[in-house]
Amino acid sequence: MFRRMLLSVLVRQKKKLFLIALTVALGVSLATAMLNVMFDVGDKVNQELKAYGANLNIVPRGAALVNELYQLDNADTRAAIQYIKQDDLVKIKMIFWAYNIVDFAPYLTTQVTVNDKPVSLVGTWFNKHLTIPTGDEVDTGMLAMKSWWSIEGNTMKDDNLQGVMVGESLAKQMNLKLGDSLELISPLTNKKVTLTVNNIFHSGGIEDSQLYVSLPVAQNLANKDGLVERVEVSALTTPENDLARKAAQDPNSLSRTEWDTWYCTAYISSIAYQLEELMPDVRVKAIMQVAESEGSILQKTQLLMLLLTVLSLICSALAISNLVTANVIERSTEIGLLKALGATNISVAMLILTEILIIALLGGMVGYFVGLGFAQIIGQTVFGSFVEPKMIIIPLVLIMVSMITLLGSLPALRIMMFLRPTDVLHGR
Repeated sequence: MFRRMLLSVLVRQKKKLFLIALTVALGVSLATAMLNVMFDVGDKVNQELKAYGANLNIVPRGAALVNELYQLDNADTRAAIQYIKQDDLVKIKMIFWAYNIVDFAPYLTTQVTVNDKPVSLVGTWFNKHLTIPTGDEVDTGMLAMKSWWSIEGNTMKDDNLQGVMVGESLAKQMNLKLGDSLELISPLTNKKVTLTVNNIFHSGGIEDSQLYVSLPVAQNLANKDGLVERVEVSALTTPENDLARKAAQDPNSLSRTEWDTWYCTAYISSIAYQLEELMPDVRVKAIMQVAESEGSILQKTQLLMLLLTVLSLICSALAISNLVTANVIERSTEIGLLKALGATNISVAMLILTEILIIALLGGMVGYFVGLGFAQIIGQTVFGSFVEPKMIIIPLVLIMVSMITLLGSLPALRIMMFLRPTDVLHGR
């Protein structure tokens, strides 16, 4: 009997039930899109922010200690500086969070003279191909980390030992153009080298008054073969919380459980700690302005997604409430007759909830797949990449459908419970 009545209602109330299904589908589609983007937005936002520079700086441990003890500036520190072995840099991609290391680039700065004018010369990797002892191969370098630079000329290659990138300010001072030749002399080693202007770049910073060359060229001029001065690292990180801040102050103060949680989470402090574990001769400093900005932007973005999800569910619940209430009022004679024949409030409520829930689940299924499409549109439009569907969204969709159906049906169920068969059947 219950099944026959249920099928009868589904057939007779097609238009109203279709509107309920459409309302649920719209709400669930928006919620599904927002939740998928929210769960995937961490990596997307971090990838976007990586375009604005490194968030970790690796320096020799000796130089870091001298700087901290005596508060020396960079020039004074360089006099007592130690160096990092270039061969050790592959270890950066061998830590627990190796795949979170997006890019890194070493630097070696030395002074040269160009036309008797002192100039800072910086050697680096532009786009270096590395083979890691684990068997992985990576491409890394400065150009990917400085993507906001405006560069004129062909892309600089690491095997280009005759080319030089010239900062815009320096190029204007010396009236340099692409293809011009520069004779560089090292005051320290008296070595000379003639290079061709391969690029003129604009960074908006102090780099505009510097020269950038392939790392072997700077090492040769400075007589520092196989050595680098510092390394900038760009890593995908998890926003800092109280645990991460506690660990950053003193990792030994953590309990065993806290330690495992911290070490196995991509906090910037845990990544720095792991780098120092594999490279004991270095000090890894977090650039907190970048790290904290990433965390703040990520949290605000995720909060926005969550608010949009909640608002879409509230709107769906309100729309369902109106539709179900209108449906109950329209069927008041039928409900009154059922009560007159002995049906209880619970049995009538179960009939109404079952039919609404069936339609809501059908609408939720359609809304889920539409939401996946919306998520891809958002991913391609905003981040230029694919948003990976999260399996955890499926049970969340079921919970959302059940919740908005129940909440939206409550006003109608209240009206149904106070319907008296005598009033309804007599037209009152």
